[in-house]
Amino acid sequence: MSENKDEILATFQSITGIDDVGEAFSHLEETNWDLMVAIQRVIPQDDVPSHGINQTSAVRENTSGFSNTTALNDLSTNAGSSNCRQWSVNSASNQGLEASTSADAEIIDLTSDMDLDPARHNDVKTLVLNIHYNESVYTIRLPSIATIEQLKLKISEETNVPICRQAIRGWPPAKLQDARKITTQLCNLDLGPENDLILHNLSEEGYVDTENEEIAHRLRDTFNLTIVEQPSGKTITLPFLGSSTILEVKTKVYYVSNINVRNQEWEGWPSNCDDNLTLAQSGIGLSHNFTLRNASDKSMDIVGNSNNINASNNTIETDDDNSLDDEDGYDPLQDEQPVPPRSRHLIPNNIGNECAGSIEFFDNYRERFGEPHPVFYVGSLEDAIREACHKPARERKLLAIYLHHGDSILTNVFCDQVMKNERIIEAFAQNFILYGWDLTFETNKNMFLSSVTACVSNTASITISTKPVDKLPSILIIGKSRLSGRSSCEVISIVDGNSDLNSFLSRLMDAVEMYKLQLKDEIREEDERAERDQVKAEQDLAYRETLEADMAKDAAKRQKEAAIAAERKRLESEKAEEEAKRESIRLVAQQSLPQEPSESETNVSTIRIQKPSGEFLERRFYKYNTLQDILNFVAANNYLIEENKLILISSWPRSDLTAIDPNKTLEELKLFPQAKAVLEER
Repeated sequence: MSENKDEILATFQSITGIDDVGEAFSHLEETNWDLMVAIQRVIPQDDVPSHGINQTSAVRENTSGFSNTTALNDLSTNAGSSNCRQWSVNSASNQGLEASTSADAEIIDLTSDMDLDPARHNDVKTLVLNIHYNESVYTIRLPSIATIEQLKLKISEETNVPICRQAIRGWPPAKLQDARKITTQLCNLDLGPENDLILHNLSEEGYVDTENEEIAHRLRDTFNLTIVEQPSGKTITLPFLGSSTILEVKTKVYYVSNINVRNQEWEGWPSNCDDNLTLAQSGIGLSHNFTLRNASDKSMDIVGNSNNINASNNTIETDDDNSLDDEDGYDPLQDEQPVPPRSRHLIPNNIGNECAGSIEFFDNYRERFGEPHPVFYVGSLEDAIREACHKPARERKLLAIYLHHGDSILTNVFCDQVMKNERIIEAFAQNFILYGWDLTFETNKNMFLSSVTACVSNTASITISTKPVDKLPSILIIGKSRLSGRSSCEVISIVDGNSDLNSFLSRLMDAVEMYKLQLKDEIREEDERAERDQVKAEQDLAYRETLEADMAKDAAKRQKEAAIAAERKRLESEKAEEEAKRESIRLVAQQSLPQEPSESETNVSTIRIQKPSGEFLERRFYKYNTLQDILNFVAANNYLIEENKLILISSWPRSDLTAIDPNKTLEELKLFPQAKAVLEER
């Protein structure tokens, strides 16, 4: 039911042009949410042309910057069931709804026949539309002033697909919303001279809406919106999820620009967007630029240039002709209607949540009581308590809750004489977080009391609920302090609206001084704790630095030891390889030695070789053995020729046998019958 009410409320506001949610809500409440009765009550049928509205739009601009054509279009296009509906019939009346508008609102009949032959519209651009359907291409030429409905009629003639079963894809992404409305002209869809569109037949076999799939994917994307505030030129860049609504964007912008939602005028939104549309559905890109202006900065005469429908007294104000001709005998005072008194409430009934309520409260307070005024915190009560109380004791402030009631006779005097005083405003700014709430409506009061119970205490909630209306407005002062060893938020003081300026200021400052005394011990303990934490942090830092230095030393030591071990291993490996090589050479030399002759044999030469140690190597060879046999004998005894020289000392001059041809025999070298040599290291 709540969702239906939201839809009815949005439709009612779109048709009547009433921007005040509370006022629109009141009209619907009084008519038991009967949309037609509420519309007829605001816009009497006597003031409306008798013909029904079919495919029409009451062209009217509201303060949000969006056109109100959407609501009436939706009333007509949503009237059909799953069966094909007659597009030229008053589909709104099929639902029992006859949309009404004032005599001054422009009625555009888009169902009249139009000659669509491009040759008859020489002054209008001709668009070529290639319709792809069932592996065929149907080329349709239409003037750019033709509508979606007329295009669908042409497609139906060419393809025999009924209008109600046509789903056309391929429109520019930013114009998807416009393309869904049969009254939209093709010239408003950013089409080129020649365009390719895809036709789907919504048959009973089922159809996958790729557009909705794309929107579902865009709901998870992040949109970066660049907003240029005019005339200051200030640039704001904000990220939003695709699931954020346009109203949420405007509310966030209000927080950073201080331009309330109702006064925001935007340039850059696609046409026919409304506040309930998500960014994913709006058709904008993931990065989009906007221009924002403050409507309240415009002078009243500029604002008066647009037609405004006053739903409260059923009169239409227009500046097209500010004064009627006196010759017609018109007396402006003759038909003057009594102006209803300004609403006393600051938050509309059934506001729904505290954030929206606080925005409405601040905007309406500022509009009703004017400047100067104290600054009220915008957000939920929980956020306000967190901002004031849940901070270190030295940064902590008191929370002052301004309790308003529209029926209290003290409200105007208190707000005009007390809340506008510069000393009061300064006291609130320096020592308090100020939060405001309106208790006029029971629904808003009960919601706020529930929040007070949850965030403060049940006692505070009872205190507010039992406060008589004639004592309001009141300031409820809440602070966080430690009592009996526990920390909690509690009511420190209550200042009623019947206090004079000096008494009110005195009680505020008394509460501040008393709170500062309560915080002294906490501040001292926090300072001591901070000092202990600082000392501990310094000790921890010194310990970490020492530990890191020791670890660095150990790492360097281990690295050095590892390098030494690696070098030792390398040397050992080289030594082992060298020894293996020497042993291999020795074995080869030993195996190459000829058989040693006996002492009794003839033709034998005795070779005596002195080692570097002084010891001798001695062996017998045949005189026909070669010098290589002697060298092999030396190598077999572990003296490599590469490392040693064999010097012959038995003849003069001495000669190096390793430098002589090793293939010569002993006899040729005159080493027979005996010879003596010395080994020397090279």
